[in-house]
Amino acid sequence: MAQAVDALVERGEQLRKDGVVIRTYDLWKTYVMGDQEIHAVSGVDIEIRRGEYVAIMGPSGSGKSTLMNLIGCLDTPTRGQYYINGRLVSDMDDDELARIRNKEIGFVFQTFNLLPRATALHNVELPLIYSGMGAEARLGRAKKALEQVDLAQRMNHKPSELSGGQRQRVAVARALVNNPSILLADEPTGNLDTATGNEIMALFARLHQQGNTLVLVTHEHDIAQHADRIIHIRDGKVEKDERLK
Repeated sequence: MAQAVDALVERGEQLRKDGVVIRTYDLWKTYVMGDQEIHAVSGVDIEIRRGEYVAIMGPSGSGKSTLMNLIGCLDTPTRGQYYINGRLVSDMDDDELARIRNKEIGFVFQTFNLLPRATALHNVELPLIYSGMGAEARLGRAKKALEQVDLAQRMNHKPSELSGGQRQRVAVARALVNNPSILLADEPTGNLDTATGNEIMALFARLHQQGNTLVLVTHEHDIAQHADRIIHIRDGKVEKDERLK
């Protein structure tokens, strides 16, 4: 047993040294509905390296959202192994997963998920409050994150005083503020018009050029084309792993 644990730790160390941010081995998520088993994710093996820009694409019901929840540590696999930055997270409990989510992953959601009564600055500060950072350092970090997304002039505005594109930029700044290992975006242009969506995708391209690791989950082919690589998911499996650039 001890040897098996040591082997898992050694594997994680090697992945980290090799610059692998995300690695799954035979990852499954199975739901029991009555007397049926539904395999939402079925034996997925993927590897994403530091600095990559990857889209996970598939139609509704393909399993891409379940895979995103597993990658984002919002859910735990039924079986298989999942490493983030060399750490085996598939066996972690809820408290450990919460710490990993706060430290390693920056989330950008389709619905923005901003506090309506808080300013842009306070919304961006939130992850730093949860991590226990002091007020002065927190404020400086949050301002810098808003500057990264060209919203320095709007930091004291509430979400209702911002356009859809500006609200999504606040969400991106909040995702960046903890300097995460991975930026995970779930249908980030889904609530935006085409022109504003293009602006957000241009922002992601810039963040990627700055060295951030981006994983974009989408069902839209034209949005996925912005990435350097597309992992196609169908029926819970990797159908194709396509490198574009």
